[in-house]
Amino acid sequence: MVRITKVHTGGGDGGETSLVDGTRVGKENPRVAVYGTIDEANSAIGIVRAEIMRVQDRASNDGPFLSLGSRFAEADSMLGIIQQELFDVGAECACPPGGVPEQMSVIGIDAGDRLVKEMDYMLEDLEPLSSFILPTGNPVVANLHMARTIVRRAEREACALRKEMRTDIISYLNRLSDHCFVLARWLTGEEGEALWTPLGKRELGNSS
Repeated sequence: MVRITKVHTGGGDGGETSLVDGTRVGKENPRVAVYGTIDEANSAIGIVRAEIMRVQDRASNDGPFLSLGSRFAEADSMLGIIQQELFDVGAECACPPGGVPEQMSVIGIDAGDRLVKEMDYMLEDLEPLSSFILPTGNPVVANLHMARTIVRRAEREACALRKEMRTDIISYLNRLSDHCFVLARWLTGEEGEALWTPLGKRELGNSS
């Protein structure tokens, strides 16, 4: 059990921090960057869940979110599990190479497989895309796109350490970014999706 009694230790004032085993490394260390970005992604997903709570009241009564009421509840459940898993992934990334404690449980391929099953479930309700989507929409959707890009950055940073990372971690982050994208589409309401119009077509439209 983790026990945190004091946050402001001052131990990082010199630009260093400790990995799980106590090893001191600079805060610019690539491993610190990975679990820092994972923490950032988790926080972004927390904002998504807060927005879901905010709009659920409107969805239960009337308004543009009425048809999405049940989906919001399902999405919050999915994201709650994902937040727990991101802590698991971050904790493992905070260990030195080959230094995961025996008592630490780590996620396996089953977590990534669950994300795929959830995506397939949501895609049954969605039409195929004819263009890329602009990262905008209702507050839940817009923040999901932000979470998606942060997860993708965490994946890139993990790939830079691929010789030190378990494949399951990189695979999970890859699938999670896709999951955020599909979930954003699934939670798009009456506002619809804003599609990217290539420059040539935009110029053609402006000239008419």
